[in-house]
Amino acid sequence: MSSEPNTDIRPALAAGLSSYLIWGVAPLFFQALDFANPFEIVMHRIIWAVPILALVLAVSGKMRQALGVLADRRTILTLVGTAALISVNWWIFIFAVNSGHVLQASLGYYINPLMSVAVGVIVLREPLGPFRIAAIVLAALGVANQIIAVGQVPWISLALATSFTAYGYLRKVAAVDGRIGLFWETSFNLPIALIGLTVLQLNGLGHFQESPAQALMLMAAGLVTVVPLLLYAIGVRGLHLSTMGLLQFIAPSMQFAIGVMGGETFTPSHLVTFAFIWAGVGMFAYSTLRRQKKRAIAAEAQAEAE
Repeated sequence: MSSEPNTDIRPALAAGLSSYLIWGVAPLFFQALDFANPFEIVMHRIIWAVPILALVLAVSGKMRQALGVLADRRTILTLVGTAALISVNWWIFIFAVNSGHVLQASLGYYINPLMSVAVGVIVLREPLGPFRIAAIVLAALGVANQIIAVGQVPWISLALATSFTAYGYLRKVAAVDGRIGLFWETSFNLPIALIGLTVLQLNGLGHFQESPAQALMLMAAGLVTVVPLLLYAIGVRGLHLSTMGLLQFIAPSMQFAIGVMGGETFTPSHLVTFAFIWAGVGMFAYSTLRRQKKRAIAAEAQAEAE
């Protein structure tokens, strides 16, 4: 009987692709919540994500591992930092999509991986290479064009990219399971969210009790937070990181389409900005595929030598 391992990557690919598709259409969901302000939406996102994540950890047998994190002071402090960064990132994103700046949000998530490369080189001393240098330069030219030709500092894009790059770096340092990390991040933010929503409700500014439909939509913010992360975790376990790295551009591409179809301002100068960014993304993608091919060839040569 054959004992060869199952190499079917289709379930992992479907999960990884689904995670980015959900993130891609997320602006439409949060726009449907525009009856609430971004702070209230983020607080509900935190509150309802905690029990969902606790259930996921319990079912997957990872609750003991999650509790074990409490014994590591350095990891806890790092997760407190990531908790602050992810809540800021969520607020900026929701503010962007609900104030007619979906294109800026899209631009931010195109810039993010290129900014992560720069941080990897500067902080982690990772190798760069000519194609990644070109990718970073093209992204910088895109931002410069937005400032000079469009006459607009893309602060939303830069804030989204910076906060998520910093978040990604600290999560890399923490080296904990994605589900466990998000559980503690939302748990650390939970007291603030509960106090904030209580204050809103006492002052008649909350929207949870206005109608069952609004209550369900606000509760669904927890699912929109957790579900794509779980799918992403499945994808990461079954696919090359380089494949996931290329799939990540699906979400901002969908957000770009939502912004344009939503009637946001998109002049020829805006097109030049995105053209620079897209060219940088292309360089990054080519570099990623090139490095993956080199590693595959090297691994094959080593296997033959053995």
